Amino acid sequence: MPVETIEPDEFLKYCGKYPVVDTRTPSEFFSGHIPGAVNIPLFSDDERAAVGLAYKRKGRVEAIIKGLGYAGPKLQSKLMDAQRVASDGKLMIYCWRGGMRSESMAWLFSVAGLKVFRLSGGYKAYRHSILDNLAIKRKTLILGGLTGSGKTAILKVLAERGEQVVDLEALAHHRGSAFGSLGQESQPSTEHFANILFDAWKDFDYDRTIWLEDESRNIGSVFLPEQFWRNMQESAEIALVSEPQVRLPRLVREYSVFPPEQLRESVRKISRRLGGDRTREALEAIDIGDFEKAASITLEYYDKAYFHSLSQHPSNLVCRLETNTDNAEENADLVLEMARLKGLL
Repeated sequence: MPVETIEPDEFLKYCGKYPVVDTRTPSEFFSGHIPGAVNIPLFSDDERAAVGLAYKRKGRVEAIIKGLGYAGPKLQSKLMDAQRVASDGKLMIYCWRGGMRSESMAWLFSVAGLKVFRLSGGYKAYRHSILDNLAIKRKTLILGGLTGSGKTAILKVLAERGEQVVDLEALAHHRGSAFGSLGQESQPSTEHFANILFDAWKDFDYDRTIWLEDESRNIGSVFLPEQFWRNMQESAEIALVSEPQVRLPRLVREYSVFPPEQLRESVRKISRRLGGDRTREALEAIDIGDFEKAASITLEYYDKAYFHSLSQHPSNLVCRLETNTDNAEENADLVLEMARLKGLL
């Protein structure tokens, strides 16, 4: 059955329809891959390095011969893996640049009767395509607010009500503060974060508003694509403002469940900003289980930092929204009301 080579835009349209096979090495796949892809590597990491070295020293033919020596004994198992992955006898395939790895595997699979769609330009072309898409300025609206405002909960309510929402912190597996890694899975690489961000982004109606939470350029160890983040900085923001006593119960509820040593370590990360005395007070409060006091001390830093960050935005783009409740449903009502009032939807 002939192999069909298709461009990235068409390939992406098929991604939800047919299984996707990544033929690159395990380490390449781990660094970043098309979301949902299954790794069926032609070479191990060491084998690929050896083939590359043979190419540099002895040329293309010698590299091919060396590659065949590695791949030959494994072709049966690769084909069996592909047959298990395929849906209705069809699958999609890619390597780094649409070269010999995907070409060889596509030939093998097609000879066995599978219909194979091969990505032209490979993963490299896919990356160029998605980053170009994410760089386009869309109709985005930022939900900001002081720490403990329940922004994530409000975004969830907005999504349930039919709004287009991307939860950047959920994608990054981090809440974006010194305490942000608590209870989270390992973070993806910055490279793969862009891939899963695009996957969450690609099916939106770009004529409608897309809601995002206010974030720094980095969320933990993950960095947002530069132009995507710059576009966020140029978007209107609804900034939730409430008194500490409104926000403290949520913070205590969400963070007091973690082991004290993890909380102490998180406090130590911002000790230079808190100052020696306040750091000691916060640590002592954790030791005796006074989580409200510890949270109150850390809010002194986070509130100051947020207001400073907000002051860097053009004043005409910031809509401050005072609220005296922690109820996500009620705050979602207030946020939607302001967005409509300001013509942001």
